[in-house]
Amino acid sequence: MTVNFIGRNQPPSWQWEVSLRGRGYSLIAGIDEVGRGPLAGPVMAGAVVLPLGMRAPWLASIRDSKQLTPRTREVLSEKILGKALAIGIGSASPEEVDDLGIVPATRLAMSRAVSQLPLAPEYLLIDALKLHEVDIPQAAVIHGDCISISIASASIVAKVARDRLMERMDSVYPGFGFARNKGYGTPEHFEALGRLGPSPIHRFSFSPLSTLGGATTTERADVE
Repeated sequence: MTVNFIGRNQPPSWQWEVSLRGRGYSLIAGIDEVGRGPLAGPVMAGAVVLPLGMRAPWLASIRDSKQLTPRTREVLSEKILGKALAIGIGSASPEEVDDLGIVPATRLAMSRAVSQLPLAPEYLLIDALKLHEVDIPQAAVIHGDCISISIASASIVAKVARDRLMERMDSVYPGFGFARNKGYGTPEHFEALGRLGPSPIHRFSFSPLSTLGGATTTERADVE
């Protein structure tokens, strides 16, 4: 089932989760990805199972991670980690992005996030995509990170995890500004690419990297 919703300006709610509880589901995982657009680093996904209908003041601040400041994301991620029944984080490497394409790699990261959950969810609420390889009832919710508390929470924990990874990569591959740009194509990043060439964690299939050449397969394998 793929569902379109209107009204993206409304904050995420429990509407989907409450409806599913009425159908007998209690362990509902929200799933979202981050990092589809950057020139470097993995695409990552989060899977979050929250206690249905939980009440906490900070829930009013939950939004799609792109709508939040870095500091707010950090605070909310810690709150989610402390209250969730289960959290899984999955990723697909830059090499997998190049080999598979960004959409299949995104599905792979999401499937891995589901597999990392310490308990088995009964239903998946997924931002926009279906995971046909995962044998669990599911719905692809368009703009789900703006609609569902569970999906928005997954977007936050995934974004914080990926940002922290790219900050670590800044010291491994200095000069690209990964701590600041998180792999996205900023002027600083493009300038560094022209000066240094791509690193092993760049996505060589993405323009303009496809014209610059890059690290060998062996060099990339050493990054994992």
